Amino acid sequence: MNTIDTGNIKSIQTKAGFIREMLSYFRTNKFLAVSLVIIGLAAFSPLMITGLGYMMDAMSDLYEEFGTDVSGMTEMLGSSASVGVASAIESINGAGLIIVLLLLNRAAGGEQKKRAMIIPKSAGLRSFAYIFPKFIIYPVSIFIFTVVAAVVSWVLSALVFEVNDVNFSGVLLAGVLSGVSLMLYVCFHLTLGTATGKAGMSASICITASIFLPVIFSLVSTDYMYNPFALELLAMMAVSSEAAANVNWLDLLVTVVFALAIMGITFYIALFAQNARKIDNSGNEIEL
Repeated sequence: MNTIDTGNIKSIQTKAGFIREMLSYFRTNKFLAVSLVIIGLAAFSPLMITGLGYMMDAMSDLYEEFGTDVSGMTEMLGSSASVGVASAIESINGAGLIIVLLLLNRAAGGEQKKRAMIIPKSAGLRSFAYIFPKFIIYPVSIFIFTVVAAVVSWVLSALVFEVNDVNFSGVLLAGVLSGVSLMLYVCFHLTLGTATGKAGMSASICITASIFLPVIFSLVSTDYMYNPFALELLAMMAVSSEAAANVNWLDLLVTVVFALAIMGITFYIALFAQNARKIDNSGNEIEL
């Protein structure tokens, strides 16, 4: 009598889920788009600040006619590399996060709406093989892009600014913290989107949360440690060489662990929701 090796079936299905998700990521050019958005914003920010400083310096005579002295502003914009890197981190976690969440709509439940991915539970396909690859591929790739982007912004800032007051350890720390922050919101998006099948609504909620949650928590407490929603602010503070040298690594590690724990919880929520709900595949239209 043949016995079914459920563990082997689960492993095969999970591998197939990873292959399917990777093909979807690359063939739709979302991988390229996400990387260009994150790294492009990081490269553009220091260049934009430098250009703004040059423009204000060139127009200083015009400003003086109106009684405004912009010499202090132009000096600040053109003197410190930390300004460029901090601006890049802010851009990535601001405009970058919004664009990335929208680009990931298909993975976050959009495919269910288009009936491009229907989980045939009657055929024995498990929800784990559908959900788990998403929570590995997208957050991890975005984390890597963010760390690379932080280094790119540092290199460009060191080239275009007069003083390079940022060291590699500070840049790496800022990139890691910023990457974990982006991962957190991507996991929120994947959970809410796959649970409801409404990617647009999920993106809107996550974008709103990314704007207001850090503000709310900063108003409640000025101590950003142990606050996963303050990772963006901690990343910008880490850009400073002095702040990076005086950082309490244990407290920072605990904060990151809290964020990773929340990501793990979101995965199990998404898995539970996927097991609990039924995807409606009724109708004659099939969109691929």
